Amino acid sequence: MKNEALFRDKPVWTAIFSLAIPSCITILIMTIYNMADMFFVGMLGDTAQVAAVSIVSPIFSLVMAAATMLGAGGCSVVANAIGAGKKEDAKTYSSLCCMASVILGVTCSIVMLSATTPILNLLGANKDIMDSAYTYMRTLAVGVPFMLFSTGFASILRAEGAIKEGLIGNMIGTVLNIVLDPIFIIVIQKGVAGAAIATVIGNVVSSVFYLYFIVRKASVISLNPRDAMKNPLGLFHILAIGLPNGISSVLAGLASTFSNNLLVGYGTDAVAAMAAAGKAVMVITMIHMGICMGVQPLIAYTYGAKNGKRMKEILKKMVLLTFGFGTLTTVICFIAKHALIGLFIKDVSAASIGESLVIYLVLASPFMGIFYLSTNFLQASGKALFATIISALRQGGILLPCLYLMEHFIGFTGIAVAHTIADFSSVIIAAISIIWVINLEKI
Repeated sequence: MKNEALFRDKPVWTAIFSLAIPSCITILIMTIYNMADMFFVGMLGDTAQVAAVSIVSPIFSLVMAAATMLGAGGCSVVANAIGAGKKEDAKTYSSLCCMASVILGVTCSIVMLSATTPILNLLGANKDIMDSAYTYMRTLAVGVPFMLFSTGFASILRAEGAIKEGLIGNMIGTVLNIVLDPIFIIVIQKGVAGAAIATVIGNVVSSVFYLYFIVRKASVISLNPRDAMKNPLGLFHILAIGLPNGISSVLAGLASTFSNNLLVGYGTDAVAAMAAAGKAVMVITMIHMGICMGVQPLIAYTYGAKNGKRMKEILKKMVLLTFGFGTLTTVICFIAKHALIGLFIKDVSAASIGESLVIYLVLASPFMGIFYLSTNFLQASGKALFATIISALRQGGILLPCLYLMEHFIGFTGIAVAHTIADFSSVIIAAISIIWVINLEKI
């Protein structure tokens, strides 16, 4: 396996940075990718189109939830199998991920195209937003199969140490999207439709790159349906391991939908302001996720190899690393909140609202690395149910009721306060859970 010595023999800091840095770059590229649509749409000065991007986002959170389940679950089980010396199982798992991404992607596209208006009504689109949201969603729906495949296999490639290739694939798609966005949105004047077209093209090109690498150069990862047929039920194991990531994405989408429905009552500017604030602080969350997801194959490999001493060292150093990066990016985001919000909203009143929301959204950020480390560790060690419960608590069990209660008692600001409460609560629960599991298994 490519770079197996990195997982097994290299000093822990070397292994962590070798995996975390490319993963963080990949995640940051994805963040820029996600921000690009709203940034260039925001240049049009039309808050309705900015709000449309936000309204449609939850439905694609569901798509990304499926991609994350396949990617995170596939990466973990493939790396674990390789660490245990079961490379045929690794081929089976990777092939199953490919088949699932294609079948599920086509199914999702059909559903979105056939039920666009009912879905948008459910997401909270009002009459000012509906036309733009309808165009944006239908165009993006065409590219769903490519989104699933490219996102999933960007993670799975890391399981066999193909870190550089996963990064290159993301960069190709993102750079192309960023280049095409202003062309389609502003020059050709397609607006949100242009943003969606650029996104689809970027995902198609990334998918082609990953296909080429896997077919021509991958040593373990397989796309051969025959490998998948050796153990079709293995897909359930992949999904179970990836479920915490999927549940988190699904519930994030539901929470966003619920939040947008509350925000619509305060006007289109409020929806756009929260969307811009969320995009502005996204980089902090993404850095935490990037570090922890990047190191997940190292954790899975080490767990599969039963190397308890190395595992403890990995976990301790990961806590230090995530806290340091989280604190640094939180300070930067707080200081630069005016400039960050201004990237997405040109209207002065809406931008002012967005700046006030950023303060609440970043408060727990330095500690969120503990949450993501906990879920990735539990996934890598095969404790999918436990990891799923922790993920569900943050976005569902805690955030959803907090959104309702805080908005009821505090009003508009309470919607942002709810996120702060949910984040701090989930960090405490995650810290307790990881300590309990370490003591239980005597790692």
